[in-house]
Amino acid sequence: MQVVVLKLDVHCERTKKKAMSTVCCLSGVNSVDVKDGKLTVTGEVDAYMIVKKLKKICHTEFISVGPVKEPEKKKPDDPKKPETKTPDVIYNCVPPYPPYYHHFNGCYNEDPYACVIS
Repeated sequence: MQVVVLKLDVHCERTKKKAMSTVCCLSGVNSVDVKDGKLTVTGEVDAYMIVKKLKKICHTEFISVGPVKEPEKKKPDDPKKPETKTPDVIYNCVPPYPPYYHHFNGCYNEDPYACVIS
């Protein structure tokens, strides 16, 4: 993958959109970005073909062509510091069943809290 940065002489939004859509249609293009008259194209593309297509729309110049810079990996601050986990609290609440010697209203299969002991 490579990054191609081009300078475009664009005077209106219509020309800018047309340049972006032309570059997006090329095979191998992953991303296109236009800021401050600079067009940045990332992907497996031929820089010459990009300029050849854009010359028909507006004046185009190369600024740079090169490989994609990978973001720097962050180093951990203190690798020896153990991580403390909070223990998972599991609380099982078993509803109380009515004693057998009371008269029960017959809702054994339903919610025991909804039953009334008479």
